[in-house]
Amino acid sequence: MEPEALEICPYNPHHRVPLSRFQYHLASCRRKNPKKAKKMASCKYNACHVVPIKKLEEHEAACVNRSSVEEEFGLRPLKASLPSSEQNGNALQTFVPQKLVCESDTRESEREAHPPPLTTPQKTLRPGE
Repeated sequence: MEPEALEICPYNPHHRVPLSRFQYHLASCRRKNPKKAKKMASCKYNACHVVPIKKLEEHEAACVNRSSVEEEFGLRPLKASLPSSEQNGNALQTFVPQKLVCESDTRESEREAHPPPLTTPQKTLRPGE
């Protein structure tokens, strides 16, 4: 079995953490080092990339995860055009919400309108009585 790759903790460089536990370690170390944590920031492309705030912009510009995230989530400016009322030949209509009624709601209201007849409590029979 191959040894797992070790990552260096950004809060304490003496900490060498297996990659599979790195996220948990970051959260724990962040809580234990609040002064240092205030000076650090997480990369928007990979939360495990924690760098000094002053170097965050530089890191994000060169981050190895940047292109894969942009491709996966399409982080490009969104171009959208709304059809004008002149093109459609009619003006936009105002949306008026309708009250939706579920079958279960109608059954409950029927039960409330026609409650079951009251019955006398029945005695429970136990063995030997």
